[in-house]
Amino acid sequence: MKKSMNPVFLFVFLFLGISVFSQDKKKFSNIDGVMSKIIPDNKIDFWVLVHNSYGKNKEVKISGTKKEYVPQFAGFNLRPGEESFYYIVYSVGGKISYITEIKDLKDFMGKADNVEEAALSAVLEGYMIDEQFVDVAANYYEDASNYYLDLGKITSKECPYQKTHYTLTVNKSTGVISIVKDNGPYMEVYTKKCPNNPRLLKIEKKEEPKDEPKKQPVKKRK
Repeated sequence: MKKSMNPVFLFVFLFLGISVFSQDKKKFSNIDGVMSKIIPDNKIDFWVLVHNSYGKNKEVKISGTKKEYVPQFAGFNLRPGEESFYYIVYSVGGKISYITEIKDLKDFMGKADNVEEAALSAVLEGYMIDEQFVDVAANYYEDASNYYLDLGKITSKECPYQKTHYTLTVNKSTGVISIVKDNGPYMEVYTKKCPNNPRLLKIEKKEEPKDEPKKQPVKKRK
């Protein structure tokens, strides 16, 4: 007769398994770090990633020998709700061009060469790298074939304002998102104007004054 597995050994085995899996999950440092990992597919003389925050330009990444360029006053925003934007300056054959719209980032990156570009490809599809909720919406793990990205998405701008997190399976060879798993909302913001606010919703009922019962006249005994 086979002996059953020692419960203590079983617990340790399961704990180690969970620990190993959790250690494989890595967090995206921040959006600047993700953007800095872009590897352009085309042959480029130089390129510069610029972050404009509240009117001030900061060169986040310089690749190649930078030449003079014209600072831009518009770009693509990767942090919803924040007054900031990014733009890219690059030169091909001595001609300087600018990327100020996020849709043009796809041609600049080309095929996803790393997990950061895979995440940015997902951003082009409407997802977001949520720096405020890294544990649920800005991390990943990988195996030999795929990247598994935990990213967020704004799923409602109405009442309540809502973010939902997803796990995306991205094929390393093709860069195609093959599976999207909905993990549910991770943030909901209700306002006083929300008719479905569970915290602030108060139904004010004005009670109508009740009429006092009329006193019956007392009959005098004869």
